Amino acid sequence: MPTLCTAQLARAPAQCRHARVERTNAKRRTHSGCKRAIRAHAAASPLPIIILPGLGNNAADYDRLKDALRARSEGGESAVVTVADVKRYDWLRNAAGLTDVNYWRGTLCPRPTVDWYLNYIDDAVEQSLLASGADEVVLLAHSAGGWLGRVWMHASHENATRVRKFCSLGSPHRPPPTDGDSLVIDQTRGILTWVEREMPGAHHDDVEYVTVAGTYLEGLAPSVEKVTGGTSELAQVMAGVGYMQVCGKADVPGDGITPVETAHLPGERVKRVTVEGAYHTPLGADGESRKWYGDEPHLSAWIDEVLI
Repeated sequence: MPTLCTAQLARAPAQCRHARVERTNAKRRTHSGCKRAIRAHAAASPLPIIILPGLGNNAADYDRLKDALRARSEGGESAVVTVADVKRYDWLRNAAGLTDVNYWRGTLCPRPTVDWYLNYIDDAVEQSLLASGADEVVLLAHSAGGWLGRVWMHASHENATRVRKFCSLGSPHRPPPTDGDSLVIDQTRGILTWVEREMPGAHHDDVEYVTVAGTYLEGLAPSVEKVTGGTSELAQVMAGVGYMQVCGKADVPGDGITPVETAHLPGERVKRVTVEGAYHTPLGADGESRKWYGDEPHLSAWIDEVLI
């Protein structure tokens, strides 16, 4: 995992224009030479789908979702569905950001701290394009995978041209308000502020944007009465504390982690889908009383957006 020493920080550009991760481009050139030949086939086949795991998740957490996407593909050919090969321990790599003075200032930029994740997206895209013969993909991003996917598209023009549609599930797309409230701490340490400044809304003109939010739990502002009011109200208070850190408000609907208003990107070009009762993550979902975005009936509310 790349880290920055004090001397390197001093030389780093103020706008955090880090050099793009050096990746081998040999495989990518094999696609550019035959795009015209495969475009007709790709148009008749479902576009490959790449699932981007959320914070703390690994690739295996999305096995059931991957199977569901393949099974629901229309026509005689199943979509190629690939999950970025993130391991649970990989998330510890973000600790490299602690060496950056901007982490402590709350002005951290995503790169190079999250380059490890961007490399996984690179690999998944290459694998999907080679397996499908297509020249475009659908990015299906869960939770933090949403803003990480946006960072990846922004990293190079070539990346953005390879994405037909970007769909996020419960992703925190907007930074918390900076009104001086000491109770609100930007958990990304400035990364979401950077993302909103550098690539606001539906930033890439040729990419279709869909944001999916859930309303599993209405948050409540904490009080003695509510904390002692029973299990249901306590769960709402706990959700409200989390929502406060994300959007600055506790009394809002959300999926238990991400408030609805934060999960949706602004702008006329964004299609926004709010799924009643959808829970945030496959971890902790039981398929019955707590169903996440990938469980039925919630899956049917948005799956047609990615099967194209």
